[in-house]
Amino acid sequence: MDIKANRTNGKVLERQVGDNKALSYFLYVPTQGGKNAPVLVSVHGISRNADKHARRFSRYAERHGVVIVAPLFDEQHYPGYQRLGLSGARADLALNQILAEVAELTQANTHQLYMFGYSGGGQFVHRYAMAYPNRVAAIAIGAAGWYTLPDPDQRFPYGIAAHHKLPDLSFDLSQFLRIPAYAFVGEQDILRDDALRQSARLDRQQGKTRFERAERWVKAMKKAARQQGLETEFHFMPLPKADHSFTRSIKAGGMAEHVFSCLFGQSAATPKRRSLHTKLSFTSVAHFS
Repeated sequence: MDIKANRTNGKVLERQVGDNKALSYFLYVPTQGGKNAPVLVSVHGISRNADKHARRFSRYAERHGVVIVAPLFDEQHYPGYQRLGLSGARADLALNQILAEVAELTQANTHQLYMFGYSGGGQFVHRYAMAYPNRVAAIAIGAAGWYTLPDPDQRFPYGIAAHHKLPDLSFDLSQFLRIPAYAFVGEQDILRDDALRQSARLDRQQGKTRFERAERWVKAMKKAARQQGLETEFHFMPLPKADHSFTRSIKAGGMAEHVFSCLFGQSAATPKRRSLHTKLSFTSVAHFS
């Protein structure tokens, strides 16, 4: 299948790299084509609804001229994809292979990624950005269950000290603290359900709910950035009328509009990397922290 051909543009396609089912993903290329277009990597939670990510975001990607890549990290191969691969196969390396194919097929810009993840996908996205800071332009996190703190005294994934199971990964504070990040959580996402990782350690350090944990992570990132002399944008953005649901966060909370506005600006014609010093204005978001 020739992704460069016009007949495939403007459609959500299901693909895999070669014959490797462990490297499956959904792809959307806007009708104008993908050459030099920015890429949004959108990562699912434990429901593994990668197709829904691609379809829900496709009309916004069309408007902004963005290529969408939604990897499918199946449970068999990637049981621990949220933590890059502390258990199971390495999800970060799988994404890199998928992006190599996307670059060849579409000629899109996979060197500076924009990333979004919901729930477990939000965990993956911020940890991927920490591990590959030179490849990530900005990230948006939707309702992650818990976070890696910018703390060199705690071992990954709680902090950024090296983990023996991931010996090739290192985390450079001065680099990943330059990446703008926006954390979205539904105002009603305050339940401690079975999918939320719960422990005395996490509750004490990050809070008891996804809402609290996102707010504390943003504050920790802001503090760490200031200590590095950086003015990077980190924002906590509650979504009205939304609980822990990807669909309701989009329909009731306007999450898709906010994600694309944060990452690509208001222009429908020319996506751009947001300046670290640009100030945002959202009338429909409850508040910034």
